[in-house]
Amino acid sequence: MTIVCNELLGRPLLKIYQDVDSFNFSIDSILLASFVGMTKRINKIVDLCSGNAPIPLYLSLRCNASIIGVEVLKTSYDLAIKSIEENNLSDRIKMINDNLIDINKKIGTHEYDLVTVNPPFFKIGDNHINPNDNKAIARHEILANLDDIIKEASLLLNNKGKLVMVHRPDRLIEILDTFRKYKIEPKRIRFVYPKLNSKCNHLLIEGVKDGQAGGLKIEAPLFVYNDDNKWTEEVLKIYNYEGVD
Repeated sequence: MTIVCNELLGRPLLKIYQDVDSFNFSIDSILLASFVGMTKRINKIVDLCSGNAPIPLYLSLRCNASIIGVEVLKTSYDLAIKSIEENNLSDRIKMINDNLIDINKKIGTHEYDLVTVNPPFFKIGDNHINPNDNKAIARHEILANLDDIIKEASLLLNNKGKLVMVHRPDRLIEILDTFRKYKIEPKRIRFVYPKLNSKCNHLLIEGVKDGQAGGLKIEAPLFVYNDDNKWTEEVLKIYNYEGVD
């Protein structure tokens, strides 16, 4: 294990501890935290599959809400605690080391205004996956699948609460079906592309619990890199975020 402390954003605003030998947070988490449609109504947040807490840390800049992060891997949970303490955010961000399934029974049902999640993207296939490998658990649906995650989010959310998730575009139909299965109406989608003229590799989606049917908005595409392999101006702006909207 090799622990390092990095800047979460493009300047010394937030610090985050990572194990460079294990699974580190990616740009997906930052794009998700930036995509959240933040309103004054959002006072209580849960972040599922929290990892070492990049999303709670970023959201702490965007609002004054109380935030709970749920992370099943003890190593990632420990790093999250270190990062929260390093940034003097222990009064606002709490971490729980547990599986997300039935977490509502421990922290409250239908109490939260926002649930965020950067989940495992890949189903368990025929390929051999070590179920004890931290990277495999972070990437594959070993401990919780898409249905588990969206069901739990629905149980956590109050009426008109929001679920915001990042995922893969090849699972979009399944995502939309599962949102509606658990009474979360899809309202916003943004497709993310590595570069102009490349294939979409991620999507950002926001749904509203018990929301009125219809009204889905497809937002302008987000391009991560320019042709010179440097971040686009929009991504740089996301990383250089300065504080509450």
